[in-house]
Amino acid sequence: MQRTWHRMDSGLAVRMFLVMFLLAVLYLGFVAVLWAFGVEFLPLLLIVGVLLGAQYYFSDQLVLRAMGARVVSPEQEPRLHGTIERLCTLADMPKPKVAVVRSDMPNAFATGRNPANAVVAVTTGLMGRLEPQELEGVLAHELSHIKNRDVTVITLASFFATLASFITQSMLWGGLGYGRRDRRDGGGAVLVVWLASILVWVISFFLIRALSRHRELAADRGGAVITGAPGNLASALVKISGGMARIPERDLRQVEEMNAFFIVPALRANSVESLLSTHPSLETRLDQLRRIEAQMEGL
Repeated sequence: MQRTWHRMDSGLAVRMFLVMFLLAVLYLGFVAVLWAFGVEFLPLLLIVGVLLGAQYYFSDQLVLRAMGARVVSPEQEPRLHGTIERLCTLADMPKPKVAVVRSDMPNAFATGRNPANAVVAVTTGLMGRLEPQELEGVLAHELSHIKNRDVTVITLASFFATLASFITQSMLWGGLGYGRRDRRDGGGAVLVVWLASILVWVISFFLIRALSRHRELAADRGGAVITGAPGNLASALVKISGGMARIPERDLRQVEEMNAFFIVPALRANSVESLLSTHPSLETRLDQLRRIEAQMEGL
């Protein structure tokens, strides 16, 4: 039976909309600068589009390979498959592939370009540390990422940021020629475009990180709604964070590039680094889950 309880977090929705709006304004301004200074950016759009398209289309394979994850069958992991299948029924979504990572690091992630082409992966360290209901909360969080098409959202949000980075690096190394005006004004246009590209990349970096943090909160909310038990996810997050603290830092740094996919980042951020984090703080997530539980109990 599909879960019908749902109460929209209007504050979270407004924050996500605001970030997307600011990204759109930033990118439109960037395109206007490129156009005004005669940059022939259509070839750049094509190159970046192909690169991001390949990353988007093969995201599940790339992430699984990077983590050493192995897709498992229902015969190999019957309980894991059974839990995911039941949660998918509650969430009214197709069942993704299921993968396991042989690692003591307690974590989980989901990837895939859409619900029909997705993978949910968990580590052996996670399965060994969590109670069944806590693992259910984590899996529901990951399924919520898939249902919300978060890989698609972040890929689209990153498109012009990647273009700006590509332009910055190309102009720094002199690998590309830019338009007509740079030849008429002694390179002034090149400098303006280069500075604009750097500015766009820096601002979009912070905005995309903020968007990622909001998407994590949305996935926490979605996971709580699917299971109807926010406390189980909260308990799991506390256990995972505590377990991660006991993993050698050298091992965590080896998977740091995967932070955006994990339910809990591999390395903890301090108050300054939190602006660069892909995840909200544990305290913020627990506070939201407590509010959701209170809302459910008040129905």
